[in-house]
Amino acid sequence: MRIIDISNDMFTAPVYPGDPVPSFELISRIDELKECNLSAFTACCHSGTHADAPLHFISEGCPIDEVPLENFIGPCTVIEVNEGPITGEWVNNHFPRKCERLLVKGNGKAWFMDSAAEETAYLGIKLIGIDGFSVGCHGAQIKPHKAFLGRGISVLEGLNLTAVKPGNYFLVAPPLKLGGLEAAPVRAALVDDYIFWGGIAK
Repeated sequence: MRIIDISNDMFTAPVYPGDPVPSFELISRIDELKECNLSAFTACCHSGTHADAPLHFISEGCPIDEVPLENFIGPCTVIEVNEGPITGEWVNNHFPRKCERLLVKGNGKAWFMDSAAEETAYLGIKLIGIDGFSVGCHGAQIKPHKAFLGRGISVLEGLNLTAVKPGNYFLVAPPLKLGGLEAAPVRAALVDDYIFWGGIAK
């Protein structure tokens, strides 16, 4: 079993324009004769690799702690796209069918046009992930997000897919349980060559 870390470090990942920059504080340190190392950090819920909940763009949407965990754990498919906008036509011609979780690798520079998000949402997926800042682009975020979140499709953003080849994997990417909030950081990983055994021995 091979595990591929597809998370970006919260403190070194690029920050979406206008979001606060994550920071940390060392509260105690062993080399200063304290009993233990202790740190605190502050960050936007959308810093680094993170998951969006419906509440992010839908006023009555559920918060991240109420999103089903099964959306973030299970078989997934990774595809590669060109940098720039993903069109509805490209989705119709190239996106896989019968896929519950789909991760899009676009060198951190791909994003969904409104029509592409709508077409993707109709494929019956549980989760969409992308290696850019967002599923939308600066100035055009509302419709792509609502196309997914409004249909109960979970959104992963800020993935690191540099070392990942297109193909089928097993995704493990549960968000932190931040009660009542619209997003949460994620430590996302892909399992390659996975085998799971089911059933009960008798």
